[in-house]
Amino acid sequence: MSDDWRTDRIGTALRGENPTVLRRLEAGFAVIGDVQLLPGYSVLLVDDPKVQRLSDLPRKRRLAFLSDMDQLGEAVERTSGRMDAAFRRVNLEILGNTDGFLHAHVWPRFEWEPTDLVGKPVWLYPRDRWTDKQFTLGPQHDPLRKAIGHELDRLR
Repeated sequence: MSDDWRTDRIGTALRGENPTVLRRLEAGFAVIGDVQLLPGYSVLLVDDPKVQRLSDLPRKRRLAFLSDMDQLGEAVERTSGRMDAAFRRVNLEILGNTDGFLHAHVWPRFEWEPTDLVGKPVWLYPRDRWTDKQFTLGPQHDPLRKAIGHELDRLR
């Protein structure tokens, strides 16, 4: 499998070809983030690549997407709390500034983060941290993937 899934994340998820998919939820796909700068970072992808914003969805699907976001957030929270005593909270964000499809970021936050960043948006982390190979999603994250997936199953 090539990295083509990165250019069509939703289409490849629908076809079962996106390796980051944790679970199929009601209105989207729970995926683990490509970058594990903060361990457990996950994303909820809407299940229709034409949907650009939350308001594009009919009310019932909109509420389902928000419920999926809540479910993924709770799964990351439970997993992070169990795996790291320094876990603080989860931040949920629907931004849409870069990717043209609806998605929600689920960021676990930790006490061990740099003091000048711990209370600020994750996007303020230096760019070199985002591209540092040590934070690239890989086999070392398999236990984390499994744990978040297990929590998603328990929450359903």
